Amino acid sequence: MQTQSENQPTHGSNKIAHLQMIQGVVDRMAGNLFYLKGWSITLLAALFAISESDAVLSDKWANALLFVLLLLFWVLDGYFLSMERCFRDLYDKVRKMNEEEIDFSMNIGEFIKLRNRSPLYTMFRPTLLGFYGVLLIAMFCIPLLK
Repeated sequence: MQTQSENQPTHGSNKIAHLQMIQGVVDRMAGNLFYLKGWSITLLAALFAISESDAVLSDKWANALLFVLLLLFWVLDGYFLSMERCFRDLYDKVRKMNEEEIDFSMNIGEFIKLRNRSPLYTMFRPTLLGFYGVLLIAMFCIPLLK
């Protein structure tokens, strides 16, 4: 009779080390996302305040610059979030592997090819669309309130 622990895949030192490597990458990606959102709000608010004071930029260039920066931050956020999701998929794959199959590969190529892991698809997920959509709407509505 087999015990329950004999039926489960082993979690040897190689597997644990590989999972820790992947988790480190996921943590860095999550940190990048946090900093990116903070920088986007800070820079967009500062540029918006400067543009409204007529101190530096004319209205047509200020709005264009704000839009380009918003789009840039949105694309970068979508990219980092899609990469984080790919590494989470790699983590899940390695988690299910046996100790003998561990090769310490950090290749996420098979996950990037998935349609729902592309940066463009990720940009329009509810979390990013809500965050950057609100900023975009505010960017166009606040000047109308003057």
